[in-house]
Amino acid sequence: DVKFVRNVTDVDDKIIKRAAERKILPSELAETYTKRMQEDLEELGCLPPSVEPRATQYIPKMLALIEKLEEKGYAYQDKNGDVDFSVRKFKPYGALSGKKVDELQPGERVKVEEAKQDPLDFALWKRAKPGEPEWDSKWGKGRPGWHIECTAMIRKFLGETIDIHCGGQDLIFPHHENEIAQGECCTGKEYARYWMHNGYINVDNVKMSKSKGNFFTTRDVAEKYGYETIKLMMIQSHYRSPFNYTLEVIESCKNSLERLYNCREKLEFALDNGLSEVTEGEEEFLKKFEAAQEKFVTAMDDDLNTADGLTALFDLTRDINTALQVPRSKALAQKAAEQFDAIADVLGILYNRKKETLDADIEALIQKRQEARKSKDFKTADAIRDQLAGMGITLKDTPQGVQWTRS
Repeated sequence: DVKFVRNVTDVDDKIIKRAAERKILPSELAETYTKRMQEDLEELGCLPPSVEPRATQYIPKMLALIEKLEEKGYAYQDKNGDVDFSVRKFKPYGALSGKKVDELQPGERVKVEEAKQDPLDFALWKRAKPGEPEWDSKWGKGRPGWHIECTAMIRKFLGETIDIHCGGQDLIFPHHENEIAQGECCTGKEYARYWMHNGYINVDNVKMSKSKGNFFTTRDVAEKYGYETIKLMMIQSHYRSPFNYTLEVIESCKNSLERLYNCREKLEFALDNGLSEVTEGEEEFLKKFEAAQEKFVTAMDDDLNTADGLTALFDLTRDINTALQVPRSKALAQKAAEQFDAIADVLGILYNRKKETLDADIEALIQKRQEARKSKDFKTADAIRDQLAGMGITLKDTPQGVQWTRS
């Protein structure tokens, strides 16, 4: 059983700045982009989280944590009125990223504030500035620092120690280091047992960033290639590795996706039209199907290696296509479909598959063509094929019968 929490930061420096530029409230901006994120993830076939808290809903929880850190001597109010965490008092700081405190350069990710006791210290509570969202606290009006939000919501929904913490590689330092520091100083317990950090997105082998101008949104790409093609592109790399977006890669993924859908359509046809008796050689194919499934499980058990898992699915696809070159039993088709669907379901692809039906008049034309072919009236059969093509129905004659697709 998995309890998946995806927290939403709905107040921070960037949100406040962008909202001011657009002359709207920070809450309006945050809600707009939260909804867009949710819509995109749904289109990508991603399951929703068990709970999706907003940071601003848990300000009291954050204040309680900050007070506790102050009581223990890890937090102090600086000359500007902010409340900061004293990094050097947490001896294991830097263990996740492999950085040593004495070698850190202040200001790598944030502006150095001279009001702090140490430039490395980070803000837990920020004093209110004119026009910004603010909440009451014992240190005066203000708002939470970014890092404390996550720790407060983790404790609320997942407890003092969580099993898995996810995020991008760019969050390892300082964000996740700061989370660990404040969390473990509060509880004295391990913050997270496992960390899963995803690699960067590259565009034509250059890291994607707004500053470089090589920036695409999910919707930009989905408009041309569809969301599911993006999903396939992402899982063909291990999540810890960078994945490279190029037009060649996305086109290749589009073709690969079509190959998977075509295989599943063949299976559907074989399920409806397969033989009742087992044919020669089916046992060998069943062994190959099982081997592909075992390969998939082994890959996914190895730190969610979706790249090798996807290879197993394409191995299975190849073996299914080979097996169905001649008429096969419904039993073989059923076993192949079960294994194919099980893998696709775990990978979260082929979720747009729908079993289409034909109108009665089109079914009648297909049957009439079959009868013409049996009686060797190929002129009539070809004429019906052309008629159906004009209606958007493409026919393909296979060893197991005629298959149709909508063009």
